[in-house]
Amino acid sequence: MSRRRAVVVTGASGGVGRATARAFAARGDRIALLARGRDGLAAAADEVQRMGGEALVVPVDVADAKAVEDAAQRVVDAFGRIDVWVNNAFAGVFAPFTEITPDEFRRVTEVTYLGYVFGTRAALRHMLPRDRGTIVQVGSALAYRGVPLQSAYCGAKHAIQGFNESLRCELLHEGTRVRTTMVQLPAVNTPQFEWVLSRMPGRARPVPPIYQPELAARAIVHAAGHPRRREYWVGGSTAATMVANSVAPGFLDRYLARTGFDAQRDDDGAAGADGHGNLWSPADGPYGRDFGAHGRFDDEALPGSAQDWVSRNRGRVGVGLAMGGALALAAQVKRKLSTTRR
Repeated sequence: MSRRRAVVVTGASGGVGRATARAFAARGDRIALLARGRDGLAAAADEVQRMGGEALVVPVDVADAKAVEDAAQRVVDAFGRIDVWVNNAFAGVFAPFTEITPDEFRRVTEVTYLGYVFGTRAALRHMLPRDRGTIVQVGSALAYRGVPLQSAYCGAKHAIQGFNESLRCELLHEGTRVRTTMVQLPAVNTPQFEWVLSRMPGRARPVPPIYQPELAARAIVHAAGHPRRREYWVGGSTAATMVANSVAPGFLDRYLARTGFDAQRDDDGAAGADGHGNLWSPADGPYGRDFGAHGRFDDEALPGSAQDWVSRNRGRVGVGLAMGGALALAAQVKRKLSTTRR
């Protein structure tokens, strides 16, 4: 096994963060688990230990810059360094923009965007003096394509995209070996749809196709080990959305105006998250349970994606295509020679 890395995962108590912590643990890495929910963190730590990793639980609200700096120092004190920092924590509100209060919009922005900024700053403080380390920004197809009912979340993801591009240019200019890369995710089967603040009738849901969080986790771990590539797209729907938005954004505006509301709502009679969801406090506090990595969509969620395999194996695909082309050319030359001899 390769050298055990010291890894930080924010939002590690549930969903993609939880699955990502397990994926790093399967390598035997040491993982610092950052989140607010203590029940989820305790359960995540137990999973990491059982899978062969080493866990450090650090309860923190990523919207608090000083708390994030202190958390990073705790990790260095415990592990000696930070090799990989994964920014993943987020918050959201499912509602029309006019029904989101200024305080709610600010809170989503502070967690989902500034949480990445503060995490990145804390990581760089320890990585730059060592001249090594990788920061993985967990993004979304919504970093490029906004959808209705998620204006605060989409705005934050767009902001992360611009921030990360700017930072990447600066790191390249400095010639440092510290890397940053971004992983753009599709709709994922996570518990967020149980705890997110929603003002829609019924419960919030992801727009199909839906993928399991382990697919996202594999992509994040791969990106951490191959950070020279600036961006990874996960899932065929992500690739299709990004390409379509680049060539026909106006069409997507009209299409999502017609379909985007109903597609994000379950009419199953169940109510959405009560009160403020997990916007102001962790979901496992008032609900009193560990939510884990998976949501309620296991029956329809896809475990893998051909696009993801191609994305992570572009070198192999390129070699395969080159070999295929060479063989085809050789066969063509052979046929011509055979014809000439006759």
